Amino acid sequence: MKGVVLAGGLGSRLEPLTRITNKHLLPIYNRPMIYYPIQTLVDAGITEIMIVTGGNNAGDFLRLLGNGEEFGLKHLNYTYQRGEGGIAAALRLAEHFSEGDRVVVMLGDNLLEDNIRPFVERFAQQPKGARILLKEVEDPERFGVAEVRDGRVLSIEEKPRQPKSSFAVTGIYMYDPRVFEIIRTLRPSGRGELEITDVNNAYLRTGDLAYDVLSGWWTDAGLPETLYRATTLVREREAKRPHPARHVVSA
Repeated sequence: MKGVVLAGGLGSRLEPLTRITNKHLLPIYNRPMIYYPIQTLVDAGITEIMIVTGGNNAGDFLRLLGNGEEFGLKHLNYTYQRGEGGIAAALRLAEHFSEGDRVVVMLGDNLLEDNIRPFVERFAQQPKGARILLKEVEDPERFGVAEVRDGRVLSIEEKPRQPKSSFAVTGIYMYDPRVFEIIRTLRPSGRGELEITDVNNAYLRTGDLAYDVLSGWWTDAGLPETLYRATTLVREREAKRPHPARHVVSA
């Protein structure tokens, strides 16, 4: 199983913060944003990881992350996305890296409380297909929305005006090798992008889409308010973790 972190795009919704840097290099509490999805994949047991990035600051990722020693990795892979073609277009660039293996894909601006290892292990036990992670949210119209019933996904609609449920499709996707064949059949949406929702719906139509629901917090960090929210959540989580007692030298 291989991991892919999608960290391209222009981050225009975070202007002027992103005028001179990539969105995924902005700080979330005490670390750059890109650290969190990488750590999520590593905690899930995934050690072969590719970063898909783009724009004028792509080289900064290499300077920051190197080969991933900070995460206990022996090597990090990188590839470059020209322009903005959507999430599915960015994922397509990782086909050569996947080498026919399954992939766990994570958007670079997604942060979550849960360890996804149990979900990745369930995906590994699936004979084939895809697996998505859902989270109940108060503003589902901002996301792809999954209608679920009796343990099955019935439909997924991208940014609906009238959502059929409050379950957002988070930016964590698990796919078998067929995903790249599916992407090649996609046509650009009205936004001119290859939509990841279309990929998920392709698996849904063949009955090969499973899901899990996150119990802990989850957020993206693509807007000023969600960037702030992500920082607050991470800070609160770090404050709850036990820290080694400091050695105090008496005078």
